[in-house]
Amino acid sequence: MATAIIPEAADASVITPAYRAMQSQLHADNPGYGVASLEFAPTVATLIEHFGIEDLLDYGAGKGRLGQALAKIGKRQPRVHHYDPAIPAWSATPQPCEMVTCIDVLEHVEPDCLDAVLDDLKRCTLRVGFFTVHTGAAHKVLADGRNAHLIQEPPAWWLPRLTSRFELLKFLRIKEGFWVLVEPLRPVRR
Repeated sequence: MATAIIPEAADASVITPAYRAMQSQLHADNPGYGVASLEFAPTVATLIEHFGIEDLLDYGAGKGRLGQALAKIGKRQPRVHHYDPAIPAWSATPQPCEMVTCIDVLEHVEPDCLDAVLDDLKRCTLRVGFFTVHTGAAHKVLADGRNAHLIQEPPAWWLPRLTSRFELLKFLRIKEGFWVLVEPLRPVRR
């Protein structure tokens, strides 16, 4: 299969061009790539209802499966916006939304780009974020032979990076990683 041509992202610091092309090809070649969001859709639907969310950004949306699942199960139907630098139609710099989901994405980020991605998540999150992280190896291998999970670190490694940008509302350890519910850090009043 020919490699897809991917337009440059507005902020190239969140992904390198070579890795964007590799991820785009992986999405094109593997129909099962990016299914983790389906497992978390019921939790996201509950959070949407609880917080009264009207706008949701699925950051690292892949094939858009979270939005499809929410349309079927959620009582409250927010406008779902998609961002994925490896999907040409969704590669434009995302606008901030009330809620941001980032499901099974952060462990796939290039280590040198992680701070830029976390800063971008902070920029995009107006009220609440729901982020999941798989902490072990993936079953998939990239075209260059690396494991698809470029960052395989425990929660103790991830949490300082997240809490330097977000207030931690909830942390839950799950079988192969964890999820967090966060809100933007508020300026400290003196």
